[in-house]
Amino acid sequence: MSKQLEEIQQILKANASEENIAFFSKVVPGQSQKLYGVKTPILNDLVKKYKAFSFELAEELWHSGAHEERIIAIKILETKGKTDPERLLKLFKKFAGDIDNWAICDGMGMQFLRSIVKTHSKEIFDIASVYNKDKNLWKRRLSLVMVEWYTRHEDKHLAILKLVNPLENDDEYYVRKAVAWIYRNFEKKK
Repeated sequence: MSKQLEEIQQILKANASEENIAFFSKVVPGQSQKLYGVKTPILNDLVKKYKAFSFELAEELWHSGAHEERIIAIKILETKGKTDPERLLKLFKKFAGDIDNWAICDGMGMQFLRSIVKTHSKEIFDIASVYNKDKNLWKRRLSLVMVEWYTRHEDKHLAILKLVNPLENDDEYYVRKAVAWIYRNFEKKK
């Protein structure tokens, strides 16, 4: 365990709250990760302090496995991912199989790849098309969330619809919620 991970865990423990754990458990049902119960502003401060450690620390945080540690990992990679897009995409694929709730799924889809959405749309859509057919409900949801940014660009709408259409009647609630989200975004653009 790195010195940085130890420091982060100490700060998380010092700011842990049972009240926040109870609230978060209601808002994000079904998640199986350890929860410290630490609010977002503290997580954001940790990202600012430790983002220079980039990929290695993000991987270590992810594998440590607590919800807040994974959120910090996502946010670090959001800020540093463009320094090595290939490594970022490789980690994205590696981490995607560990998703077990909508909060981590949406963080992965909305933040993890943010630094490369303009430069690596082909790669992002290629991954999304694979996840779109996956048995794992979180990968199917991720296939839509990871292309949400492109709803702002009319030239990408057809490619997005190719991902949305097969999932419109998905059995899983959280997948259908992502479908509705994409359609709402399309409506906003009209």
